[in-house]
Amino acid sequence: MAFGRLERTSGPAPMSDINMTPLIDVMLVLLVIFMITAPLMTSSLKLELPKTDGAQPNDSPQFISVALDMQGLIFFGEDVVDAAAFAARVQDTARKNPRTEVQLRADKSVPYGRVAEVIGVVQKAGLSRIGFVTEPTEVAGSSKP
Repeated sequence: MAFGRLERTSGPAPMSDINMTPLIDVMLVLLVIFMITAPLMTSSLKLELPKTDGAQPNDSPQFISVALDMQGLIFFGEDVVDAAAFAARVQDTARKNPRTEVQLRADKSVPYGRVAEVIGVVQKAGLSRIGFVTEPTEVAGSSKP
C-alpha cells in the first residue's frame, strides 16, 4: 500500500519582538498635544498687582528709603528733595555701596510713569536692588489686639 507522505508543516514561528509602531504613534500624539497646549498655558497668567496679602517687611542690612507722596514729591529718608538732589544722593549712596537696597514707598494715587522715572534714576545711579513696600491687607475675621 502506498500512502502519500504525511508531512506536517509547522506554522510561522511565534514573534518575540515588541511592535513599536503603536508606541511611537502614541508618543507623537502626546508630543503634538504638549506643543499645542504649552503656549496656551503661558498666556493664561493673570496678574493683579494691587494685591499685597503676602507683603512682608524685608530686613535688609543696608537700605535707603525713598517715598513718593500723592503730589509727586520725592522723599529721601524723611527729607523732601528735588529731582537733582535725589539723583546726587542716590549716586553718592551707590558709590559707597552698590549692593544697597532701595525701599520704594509710593502712594497708590501716584501715576505709574512717575514711579518709573524714580526707578530709572535709581538704576542709572547703579543700584539694582529695588523693593516695593506695601501694607498688608486685613484678613476677614482677624482682629488686632
